[in-house]
Amino acid sequence: MALSQLDIHRWNRGERTLVTLAGDIGPATTPLLRTALEQCLLDGVTVIDIDLTTVGSCDARGLDVLLSASRRAGRVHACLQLHHPCAQITRLLAATGSASLLLEAPVSHMSPAAPGDLMSTATRAPEDPAHRSGPVLKDGIRLRRLTRRQAEGMREDIADLAAASVAGTPGKAYHDRGDFLRRLAVNAHRPGFALLVAETTVLVGCAFGFPVGPDDPGRRAFDGMLQESVQRLTSHARFAVLTQVVAHPHAQHRDIARRLQQRLLTDLHSFLGVALLHPSDRAGQAAFSSWGWQNMGEVVGLPGPVAPCVLILPIEGPSPARR
Repeated sequence: MALSQLDIHRWNRGERTLVTLAGDIGPATTPLLRTALEQCLLDGVTVIDIDLTTVGSCDARGLDVLLSASRRAGRVHACLQLHHPCAQITRLLAATGSASLLLEAPVSHMSPAAPGDLMSTATRAPEDPAHRSGPVLKDGIRLRRLTRRQAEGMREDIADLAAASVAGTPGKAYHDRGDFLRRLAVNAHRPGFALLVAETTVLVGCAFGFPVGPDDPGRRAFDGMLQESVQRLTSHARFAVLTQVVAHPHAQHRDIARRLQQRLLTDLHSFLGVALLHPSDRAGQAAFSSWGWQNMGEVVGLPGPVAPCVLILPIEGPSPARR
């Protein structure tokens, strides 16, 4: 006799959640599943992983609940994906053409991130009066953390800021708008991802990154090698990777960058910031140095065609736990 019970357990990991199911998905249990998935979206979860290892079967009504939740997730720039379905569910997905919608994450083509996706770019125009015609700070600087949905809505504005901030700098590194947008999209789906913007009456800066630690769930091979290298250099087992720091070129660009960096470290509960820069990116290294970063030199042994320069930045003032 088919089970009429479905046990649902949920584990939150920042804005990502793992939902494990045990039992059968059928007429008596689909309302419970629907409620659980709706609550995930109401809580602002951006990635819902559903583990079906201990689910024996799913009927058409249950599949409709999963597809409906997946569509709702897509409308708020989130995603839902199934893992370890049994043979019956696999056949049901194949027969209905739903496999590509539910078994493959919408961002799977971006993962795993290439080492270059972690390399930072300190986007700031050169110290030239001709490039100081940016926004005048009249109302002070306001820092604001964006949700993933807000970041998606502002991605073009952020890309415009990044492009304007490297205008006139030598070389081609990080001048590609498409590359910037791809790097932002890849990082936005990292567990713990955070993005801050600095605003006056216009956008004048942004910074984004994610935390790295020795026991993070789903840690990628590159993250593990980076974590071990940074721990050897600094004795810090946990830190935040700042993938991008953008400050519009004007008189207060250093203050904007410093405030963004320190606030991001606080939000990510990290005592130490880490940035990776291409060894030929001299302008970026100079900008990070002006913002208080220490260049630890090139670190060999990490995957990738070049050995990146590792820069570190300790948090200022009280520890994140006290702020």
